[in-house]
Amino acid sequence: MVGIVGLGNMGTPMAQRLIDTFVPRGIGVLVNARSRDRATSLLEKGATWAEHPRDLARADVVIVMVPDLPQVEEVLDGADGLLPGVTEKCLVVVCSSVSPDGLRTLATRVAAQSRDRVHVIDAPVSGGVSGAESGTLSLMVGGSDSDVATAWSTLSALGRPVHLGAVGSGEVAKACNQLIVASTMVALSEAALIAEHNGLDLSKLFDTLGGGYAGSQLLETKKANLIDRDYTPTGVAQFMVKDLRFAEQAAVQTGTVAPQLRLLRTIFEDLVDKGLGHEDLAVVHAYIDGLRDESLP
Repeated sequence: MVGIVGLGNMGTPMAQRLIDTFVPRGIGVLVNARSRDRATSLLEKGATWAEHPRDLARADVVIVMVPDLPQVEEVLDGADGLLPGVTEKCLVVVCSSVSPDGLRTLATRVAAQSRDRVHVIDAPVSGGVSGAESGTLSLMVGGSDSDVATAWSTLSALGRPVHLGAVGSGEVAKACNQLIVASTMVALSEAALIAEHNGLDLSKLFDTLGGGYAGSQLLETKKANLIDRDYTPTGVAQFMVKDLRFAEQAAVQTGTVAPQLRLLRTIFEDLVDKGLGHEDLAVVHAYIDGLRDESLP
């Protein structure tokens, strides 16, 4: 049996992929969220409702897709948490973007607290809602060989898993991923504004850029947002602040100099301070345009 907790923009299509993969094989899929209403469509398609996280302990593998480490700990601990319900082996796969050090500490604590019945590995994802819906997510996996092998078929239902090393390695990789995404999103936004202010057709520009070295999956995914100034969230911009903080922690711990990373943190922290954090990542486009307005006399 497979379980998943966290049915937000990413968790819901990921749960649907698990249902499509495992239910026809006679393997149950347990789902849990703060509200049962979030699971209505999934229950209609064959999932089983888990009233509390402790009910997920029946699953062999449990995917956790919640915002950050405090929410992961909430799923695991407490009277209705997963840990008190465990009687057999259970593998918890944290697909959230969290601190690598925090994840390692959590994994050690959970193994000791559960008398080695519960292991934690990390498999943060990249690819956005479209990747979750199509089952083409990139999954950056950290954990022991045996634990990763246990999770492999579950992770493969969601996309393309790659085992990168010990517990926490996936979170380091995701931090690196987010550094690249943030810098690319800022560059795309600046380029769009320069072009727009000089009278260029953004649609034609992006089609041209997409055929050269500037082409990227992020460009293809976000160009409509930039052209239409549509910042309806799929992944909210404020989460980038914590992800860049994790990247900076990983850099500092290894003495790695990352000058662009510090600038990106400043940009996204200021964006959030200006009340734009609840919008899509592409809202950095509006933020930068606003800086122009602030500089005008």
